[in-house]
Amino acid sequence: MAPDRAPEALLRLDPASPETLTGVRWRAWILATMGAVALAHLADPLAWRLLRLDRVNDTDWGRLLRSAGYLPTWGLAAILIWRHRPESATQRVAARYVVVSALAGGVVAELLKLLFRRGRPEAELFAYSFRAFTEAPLSTRGLGLPSSHTLVAFAAATAMGVLFPRTRWAWFAFAAGCALTRVLALGHFLSDVTLAACLGWGIAHWVALRMHVEPVS
Repeated sequence: MAPDRAPEALLRLDPASPETLTGVRWRAWILATMGAVALAHLADPLAWRLLRLDRVNDTDWGRLLRSAGYLPTWGLAAILIWRHRPESATQRVAARYVVVSALAGGVVAELLKLLFRRGRPEAELFAYSFRAFTEAPLSTRGLGLPSSHTLVAFAAATAMGVLFPRTRWAWFAFAAGCALTRVLALGHFLSDVTLAACLGWGIAHWVALRMHVEPVS
């Protein structure tokens, strides 16, 4: 499968080429990520104060949106993509691409939590808290940067957008809704989900380059 048939400019790069990792597009993504995360940190106090809905996870729409960050959601999507034309090599690659992107997003989120070690927000007082490396060094329980749900959601949504470019904004809206539920529930700071969203986009495009992904016809 030739990668130059993909609609995304990023997918036209040769994975073995230095331009893939050092080209203008990847530098732009890094700068955009840094800028977005910096702005999100500035907005964290306001978002913490205003964006609250304690029962968001008890609502039907809240549970629906949060499911974008649930790995089995994308496993099911991959099965449906594969079964649409099981004899097609393109469909099989597309199905694997969605799963690999979502899994990679989840793994990266957990590893970065162990590195950054920033706690989740408290309801009564806005403050960033950090756990010492000597305290539960291999546990991510109670750590929030980046949001695992959001990273999985955006990695998978980006993958679906690459495969189905005409519907990409619907997938991004689904992922953004997942991020919103995590902030509303005080499960994460705005900066937690912003970093996760940016990383999810980058991870999915990197995986697409490695797998020579084409859009599904």
